[in-house]
Order: sequence, then C-alpha cells, then structure tokens
Amino acid sequence: MAIVKYFGHAAFEVRLKGFDGREKIVLIDPWLSNPLSPVNPRDYVRETSRLDYIIVTHDHGDHLGDTEYIAKETGARVVAIFDLAVNLSKKEIETIDANVGGRIKVDDLFIVLTPAIHSSSHGNPVGVVVGGEDIRIYHAGDTGLFAEMQYIHELYNPDIALLPIGGHYTMGVEEAAKAVELLKPKIAIPMHYNTFPPIKADPTKFKEIVEKKTSTKVVILKPGEQIQYP
Repeated sequence: MAIVKYFGHAAFEVRLKGFDGREKIVLIDPWLSNPLSPVNPRDYVRETSRLDYIIVTHDHGDHLGDTEYIAKETGARVVAIFDLAVNLSKKEIETIDANVGGRIKVDDLFIVLTPAIHSSSHGNPVGVVVGGEDIRIYHAGDTGLFAEMQYIHELYNPDIALLPIGGHYTMGVEEAAKAVELLKPKIAIPMHYNTFPPIKADPTKFKEIVEKKTSTKVVILKPGEQIQYP
C-alpha cells in the first residue's frame, strides 16, 4: 500500500514499497514553506523518521523550495536534471544527476524524468514518474499540455497523475483534463492552483470534466490530506 500526501502547491510526499521490500519516502518539489502548507520545513524534518529521496522538477522557487534545508537535515539524496543537480552538489548536498530519458539507475525505486514545457535557469524543466512494487506516480511538474503525454501512459502506465490546473504558468483546467485523457491514470490529483491570484482555479470543474469524459477518478486533496493506494 502506498500513501500520497499533499502539502499544497506542488509539494507531495509519497510513501511506497521499494523493490528491496522496504518502505521508501520520497518528497517531490518540497516548497513546504508555501502559504497553503500545513507544516513548515523544520517541523517536517523533526516529525519525519527519515527521507530517502527528494525529487525536484525545476529550479523555480516554488518547486526547489526548501530542498537545501531538508536535504542537509535528513541526508536525503536529491534527484534533479543534470545542471540543477550540479549546482546543488556545490552546496554539499548529495545528488543524483539525470536527464530526460530512460530509467535512472537506482536499485530500490523506478524513477524516470519526463519532458515538461516550461522554463528554468538550471537545465530543462521536467516531470517525473516514480514507482515501486505497489504504485507508479506521475508528477507533471510545471508544464503545458503536450501530445507526448500519451507515451508516458504507454511506457510507464502511472496509476496516479499529479497535474497542475492553475493556468497562467501551466496547464489550466481544460488542458489538464485533456492531459488525463492522454495519460489514462486511475486517479488524478490537481495541484498548483489557488496559491496566488494568477493561478486561481476551481478543482471541482476539473473533476467534473474529467469524470464526465474518462474513467479516471479525480481526488481533490486539501493541504495536509492524503490518499492510500490501492
């Protein structure tokens, strides 16, 4: 059984069974100091028993977030696009540098960086598919809609898709709903909305469109809430 917990904006914690049979804890885009987050970085570090990986989709502050502090306090390895990983390693953070392509060479989890249509200062922005024995999750990062999302379905078949719906900087509600049609996950969770006025969006509209057009279930999580899968 896997657990996906939402911390607001684009920050998620995933607890899943690794291929070594042990529970793995992964933090994605850890901006835990975002205005919607139910926990600050210091409390998170104090309360978590351990952290195995931090995955960062790109270097914008609302995604790179509190990576440096959390990584140094927990010893978690940071997975990021090559240029960003090199920059973080200069700050005495243990990193796994990678690029968009095939599976990253780690033994305990399935991790693949995927394309994203966005901007960044250190390397290209990415999405990520991460999985273990019981689940595969696609975190789209910040991205617009692109047709090759269908290949993410065909190659990696994610069970859960975490998709931005806020518009302005990323997909809006309609584009994210189309992304669900291409990705065909069992569950879609909206993210990256209502943190700031420019990305105000209605997740219930996203849910209505998706569940009318597809067999995917939309789960709207409030910051601090979590779901279990399966």
